[in-house]
Amino acid sequence: MLITTTDVIPGRAYQPLGLVRGNVAYCKHLGRDIMASFKNLAGGEINSYTDMLNEARDIAEARMVDQAARLGADAIVGMRFMNDTVCEGTIEVIAYGTAVKLQ
Repeated sequence: MLITTTDVIPGRAYQPLGLVRGNVAYCKHLGRDIMASFKNLAGGEINSYTDMLNEARDIAEARMVDQAARLGADAIVGMRFMNDTVCEGTIEVIAYGTAVKLQ
């Protein structure tokens, strides 16, 4: 499935099918959290958080694509990610866009 952050697909006509989204609430492993706290003191990238965010984005995007496929979409335009902290050590990531049928 074609996924684009642009609102149009140059040279392609399409029929909008509606909003699609996928979300996930994701938390880190306690052991990773403790190690991240130590890293906080020294500074630098916290790889366990980077990995957690990447995994959460992948899950949210896959869920969005699944919803678009159920609508019969060929593509998703205007795709965006948002994330927020749900509680200490937990994030929510949402992927959303407009499902379209290419003509």
